[in-house]
Amino acid sequence: MSSRGRRLAAVAHADRRDGHGEGDERRRLRRRRLGRVRRTLLAVLVTVAVVVPLSAAARPRIPAPPPAALAPLSAATLTGTYEANRADAAEASRMAAAHGDRSRAAVERALAAPARDLLAFDGRGTGRVTEVFGDLATARHIAVLVPGSDTTLDTYGRFRATALSLHRSTGRDTAVIAWLGYDTPRTLSTDVLTTSRASQAAPALERFVRQLRAAFGPTPRISLLCHSYGTVVCARAGAGVDAQDIVLIGSPGTGVDSAAALHTHARVWAARGADDWIAHVPHHRADLFGTTLGFGTDPVSPAYGARVFAAGDGGHSDYFKPGSASLANLTRIVLGETAEVTRA
Repeated sequence: MSSRGRRLAAVAHADRRDGHGEGDERRRLRRRRLGRVRRTLLAVLVTVAVVVPLSAAARPRIPAPPPAALAPLSAATLTGTYEANRADAAEASRMAAAHGDRSRAAVERALAAPARDLLAFDGRGTGRVTEVFGDLATARHIAVLVPGSDTTLDTYGRFRATALSLHRSTGRDTAVIAWLGYDTPRTLSTDVLTTSRASQAAPALERFVRQLRAAFGPTPRISLLCHSYGTVVCARAGAGVDAQDIVLIGSPGTGVDSAAALHTHARVWAARGADDWIAHVPHHRADLFGTTLGFGTDPVSPAYGARVFAAGDGGHSDYFKPGSASLANLTRIVLGETAEVTRA
């Protein structure tokens, strides 16, 4: 090949190389744009797939009386408080039945039974109830159960069953309180991905524990047993509650990155069953459209700094299952037998 031909070939090769370089850059730009489009579409799909159907499926408002006016909580007023709330539940049941909601009417009718001890009741909306198992006036140990998502008056039976199971395990010296004192988020909603419901609920939980202390003094050991989204509520309330123990079970994260960030004097415990699906929830926080989604550090990780105890092979709803390792350890924590708690 002549020198002129070699020069022409070199120029052609350089042009092809530059063309490939430009093509690679264009491909990289296209991939970045496609990534942004996919993330935007995902956000839109989440909004459309979750928020819109839930809004459309919202049940009609069920009529109910406003909560009963109650005397300040004390050992002397317990009987009157229970009676007033049972009467309120009975009236709410009649109103729900007249409205045609037989399912809600049945739940409220059961709550109005003479054997039920209700510290609080509100049949409006998704409903709220605080029920006591055991003799609160003489209890040496008080366990307050804080539920997670999808807990309403209509699903209250499941939450009540966990409280009953714990009370049977802890014995007569313990009062177990099922505290459905906030509007829990739905599992299939954007609310369950943020701390907004927990921030609204925390002052009510703080107020309730203060009432217990004012009524029964410093002697009873108070433990907060917080499940799933309820752990986010307890984290928000941690600095404002006078409790010996705060227990985080089946937690998606608490919205803070360490037990120290709860700013509580209580011992902080955490556990997760081996078959709990919550383990697959990403433990991150991210800003999307001005809202922080996610709850950060996994409470059972060493980085969080909680006292991690064994919960056995159970799933997300099995922490209070009779005979389980988790129930045995929860019982020990409530009774103050912390040296006997088996660690994970």
